[in-house]
Amino acid sequence: MSLYDTRRRTNTLATGLAWGAALFGLSWLLLILGSLAYEGLRGLSPSVFTQTTPPPGSVGGLMNAIAGSLVMTMIGVAIGAPLGMLAGTYLAEYGRYTKLATVVRFINDILLSAPSIVIGLFVYEVMVRPMGHFSAISGALALGLLVVPVVLRTTEDMLLLVPASMREAASALGAPRAMVIGQIAYRAARAGLVTGVLLAIARVSGETAPLLFTALNNQFWSSDLNAPMASLPVVIFQFALSPYKDWQQLAWTGALLITVTVLTLSIIARAFSAGRRN
Repeated sequence: MSLYDTRRRTNTLATGLAWGAALFGLSWLLLILGSLAYEGLRGLSPSVFTQTTPPPGSVGGLMNAIAGSLVMTMIGVAIGAPLGMLAGTYLAEYGRYTKLATVVRFINDILLSAPSIVIGLFVYEVMVRPMGHFSAISGALALGLLVVPVVLRTTEDMLLLVPASMREAASALGAPRAMVIGQIAYRAARAGLVTGVLLAIARVSGETAPLLFTALNNQFWSSDLNAPMASLPVVIFQFALSPYKDWQQLAWTGALLITVTVLTLSIIARAFSAGRRN
């Protein structure tokens, strides 16, 4: 057998194993998504969006949980996204090679890989315990802390991709540093910055552990940010573990809603990223 035949057979075997592994993983993914779609669509009805979470044996929906998730996610993004962008701008434009930038990058990498429950425990100790009660604002703060490292990393990476010649041309025309960053660098990296925010929203929209320690839950409609507030991930967690069939059905429907939301945000983020590359 020649060396060429040996290499060809080895390549065929490796390619077959790679395809087999890919199909094995995709089959489980399709099985999970198929089960989620089948069970979730069974309970999808207008009452899901118009009624609050019910007691056992009653008809209800997920209106208060959906609204609570939207409120806390929006507040969390409003807190975390500006901080992440400002920190990423400093790392990319001002302190790229300083010791402070090295420390910030190291801490940011730790936050990116840290379990979200650690963030929840931190906010519980510094905010929930001193206040003496759970609240929606503490849940939003926990989500905001999860947003910061994602936006920071994306902002730094996108600004570093902007050609230095664009900054030099603007500076040569007499534009101050702040104007160069705001009018040139930000505009050139706009699609990437939006992508980073969308990816951060997709990450925090399904977080359960931080909200269990901060916002807890509320079976009723509540718009008070200083009181416990329902959220879709926490309701799914509690209803899925319950022995009641109607609650379990709502948990399937809520899981489907979160999955569709995260998938939609991921597709939009990829579309922005593809537009930036083009």
